[in-house]
Amino acid sequence: MRTEALLFAGVAGFFLVTDAGYAWWSDLEPAGTAALTVAFGMASLVSFFCAMNYRRRGARPEDRPDSVVADRAGPLDFFPPSSAYPVLAAAGFALMAVGVVYGLWLFLGGVGVLLAGVLGMVFEFAEREG
Repeated sequence: MRTEALLFAGVAGFFLVTDAGYAWWSDLEPAGTAALTVAFGMASLVSFFCAMNYRRRGARPEDRPDSVVADRAGPLDFFPPSSAYPVLAAAGFALMAVGVVYGLWLFLGGVGVLLAGVLGMVFEFAEREG
């Protein structure tokens, strides 16, 4: 992930330079300066994450020029069958959105339905064996 860390560090540097230039020439116009500052922060965060992963785990097989595809191959993980919980979560989000317009009672009902959908997705296969 060293390459990705350097790539995002370059993107963060670009946003930093662009932000400084924009702030200078626009007399600190708040919207554009804030957007470029946030873009710099997000690119820096991704760069930091990639650098820490590289430092913690070392080089991946795809980072080495002498590796083959089989070096990264391994057992495939569990792929769940179809589930009703994503539909329940979407319905809860829709109720929350409608609740913003029609009232707090509908919004809170949507929060409950959304919470049930999200928790259902998280814990549906929690008891599954390896």
